[in-house]
Amino acid sequence: MSPYRSRYSRWDGTQQINPITPDEIMRAMADDLLNEGDLNLAMQRLFRFGFEGENGERFPGLREMLERLRQRKQEQLQRYDMGSVIKDIQEKLEQILATERSTIDERVESSRQRLEASQADQQGQQGQQAGEEGGEESGQQGQQGQRGQQGQRGHQGQQGQQGGQGSGRSGRSDAHDEDLQRMLEQIADRKRAQLDALPNDPAGQIRGLQDYEFMSPQAAADFRELLDQLQQQMMQQTFQGMQQSLSQMTPEDLAEMQQMMGELNDMLERRQRGEDPGFNEFMHRWGHYFGPDINSLDELIEHMKQRMGAMQQMLDSMTPEQRAALQDAMQAAMQDQGLQQQMERLGENLARMSDPNWRQSYQFSGDESMNLSEAMRIMDRLNDMDELEQDLRDVRDWRDLADIDEDRYKELLGDEEAEQMDQLAKLAQTLEDAGLIKKSRRGYELTPQGVRKIGEKALEDIFLHLKRDRIGQHDLNRHGSAGERIDQTKQYEFGDPFLLDLPKTVMNAVQRQGAGAPVALAPDDFEVYRTEQVTRSSTVLMVDMSRSMFYNGCFAAARKVTLALESLIRSKYPRDDLGIIGFSYMAQPLKPIDLPTLEWNEYQYGTNMQHGFQLARQMLARQRGSNKQIILITDGEPTAHIENGRVQFQYPPTPRTLKETLREVVRCTREGITINTFMLEQTPYLISFVNDLMKINSGRVFIATPDRLGEYILVDYVAHKQSWIG
Repeated sequence: MSPYRSRYSRWDGTQQINPITPDEIMRAMADDLLNEGDLNLAMQRLFRFGFEGENGERFPGLREMLERLRQRKQEQLQRYDMGSVIKDIQEKLEQILATERSTIDERVESSRQRLEASQADQQGQQGQQAGEEGGEESGQQGQQGQRGQQGQRGHQGQQGQQGGQGSGRSGRSDAHDEDLQRMLEQIADRKRAQLDALPNDPAGQIRGLQDYEFMSPQAAADFRELLDQLQQQMMQQTFQGMQQSLSQMTPEDLAEMQQMMGELNDMLERRQRGEDPGFNEFMHRWGHYFGPDINSLDELIEHMKQRMGAMQQMLDSMTPEQRAALQDAMQAAMQDQGLQQQMERLGENLARMSDPNWRQSYQFSGDESMNLSEAMRIMDRLNDMDELEQDLRDVRDWRDLADIDEDRYKELLGDEEAEQMDQLAKLAQTLEDAGLIKKSRRGYELTPQGVRKIGEKALEDIFLHLKRDRIGQHDLNRHGSAGERIDQTKQYEFGDPFLLDLPKTVMNAVQRQGAGAPVALAPDDFEVYRTEQVTRSSTVLMVDMSRSMFYNGCFAAARKVTLALESLIRSKYPRDDLGIIGFSYMAQPLKPIDLPTLEWNEYQYGTNMQHGFQLARQMLARQRGSNKQIILITDGEPTAHIENGRVQFQYPPTPRTLKETLREVVRCTREGITINTFMLEQTPYLISFVNDLMKINSGRVFIATPDRLGEYILVDYVAHKQSWIG
C-alpha cells in the first residue's frame, strides 16, 4: 500500500477552506499600492473587489459577497410559486371532500350488501327447515300404515300453526333492516346535498364544513388539521408563545387570549395618544406570549411588526385574487369572532405605527409548490437575506464585519462563504500578524518586510514581461573579479582562477604524447573552468517627481521600477549599493520603505536636476563600488537650479539653468560616474538637453514609455553585472 494516502473527514466547522496567505494579499495589493501610493486605499479596494490568487482561485471581496447573496435570493424567487399556497389549501379541501364522499358511498353500499346477505340467509334457512319437516312426515306415514284420518288432519294443522309463527318473526326482522337502510340512504343523500351545496372558494368551503357532521373520521381529522394550520399561522405570526392550537383550547383559554389581545390593543392605542401605555404591567401578565427578549414597548412593536410583516409580505407577493382567497380562508378558520376582531384591530394599530413601504413584496416566478408553513419559512429567509444585504451595504471596511452575525451568514450562504467572509474580516490582522504592515496614527503603513514584498512583485512583473517579449541584452564593459564557476572550460592562462578540470587536463596530455605511462603534463595541457565575471556596482536612481510626471501617469511606473531594482539588488546582488533621490523643486534622498506610499506635494513644481546630480554625486563618493552610475528617469528638461543658496525656477528653462545643470554633469563625469538617461517624453527642450549631456558623459540614452520603462532599466542593469572571462 502506498504510504501517501488521502484522508477525509466530515465538515465540523473547524476546518479552514482555501486559507489565504499574507504573501497573496500583498501581491494582490502591489499594483494599486504602486499606482496610488496609499496603503489604506489599496487595502480598501482589495476588501471590496477581492482578487485572483496565483493558482487562479478567486478570493471574493465584499461586492462579490453581496452579489452571491443577491443570487441566492433570486434563486429562491425563481424556484417557488407563491400561488401554490392557495392551491395547496384547495387540494387539501378537495381531498377532504373526496374522502368524505367515498366514505358515504362505502357506508351505504356496505349496509346494502349486509341487508341483502341477511335476506338471502333467512330464505335459505326457511327452505331447509321445510325440507326437513316434509321428510319426517313421510317416514311416519310408512311405519304407522293405516292411521286415522282425524289424527293426520290434527298433525298437519299443528305444523301449519308452527310454520306461520316462524314466518312472522322473519318478516318483522327484514322490515326493520330495510327501514334502517332507507334511513341511511336518506342521511347519505342529505350529506351529499350539503357537500354539493358548498361554495367553490376555499373560504366558503371552510365555513360550510365547520357546521358539517363528517361521516368519515379521516376526513374530519384532516379538516381539523387544516383549520389548526390556518389558525396557527394567524396567531403565531404575532405571538411567539402560541404553541397550542385554538381547537385544543378550553373556553377559559380562549377568553384569556381575547383579554390579552384586548389589553394589547389598548396599550398600543394609549401609546398613539401620547399616554402612559403601561408596558411593564402588561408584560408582567402576558410576557409569555412574546418571548423573553422584549424589554421595551418599542421592541415589542418591532417584534410584532417583524412577525406580522412576513405574513403581509407574503400576501403582497400574491396576485389580488390569490391574496383575497387566502385572507378569506384564514379568516374563515378563525371560529372565535372575538379573537378575529381583536386580530383585525391589532393589524390596524400596527399599520398606523409603521412605514407603509417598510417591507417590499417579492416577484416569484418558479413552479415548485409549497404549503402555507413552507411559504412563511421562505418569507422569513428572504427577509433575513434582505436584512443581511442591508448590513453588508453599510460595511465600510473589515472592522465593520465584526458586527455581522456569522451564524446567520453561514445559514443563508453556507460554510465556505462564511469562512471566506471571516478571512475578509481578518484582512488587516493577517498582514499585521505576518509583520507586513503596522498601525500608525494615520492608519496602517508598510513595514520594511512589506516593502520588500511589493518590490519582489514589481520585479517579477517586469521580468515576466521580458520573457514574453525577449528584449535583447545591451552592450556592456567587462570589469570586476571572478564570480561563480560555469560548466564551460578553457586552456589555462596566467591569472586565471585555478579551477582545474582534471579529466580533460589528463586527456590533453594523452592526446599530445600518445598512449603509455607515466603521463607527463605540460603547461599547455591544463584545462580550467570558465567563471562568471561579476562587477560590483554603486547606483543612484534619480526619479523625477515634478508635476508633469504625475499628470502624465509616469510616476507610478518610475516608483514600480525603483522598488523592483531595489528588490533585485537586495536579492541577487547584495554587495551592490543603491541610493534613491527624488527631485522636483528640490532634490531629496528617499528610502525604499517610503516609496510605496510616497505622496506628491502638488504645491512643489520645477525640475531641479542640478540639485539631484549634486546629491547623487555626494552619495556615490561614499560608496566603494568600482562601477558608479546614475540612472535618470525624467519626462522633461531642467527648469530649476540652486544659486546663492536659493532655488531659481523658470519655464521655459533659462540658459543659466541649463548651464548650471550641465556643470554638475561635468563634475559627475570627472569622478567616473556614468549617467544613463531614460526619457519618457521627446520634447524639443528635453532632446536638446540630453544631446548636450551625452557630449559630456559616456552614458547612454533610452527612449521609453511608462509601461516599458522597467524592462529597459532592469535589463541594462543585469547586462552590466556579468560576462564570461574569455
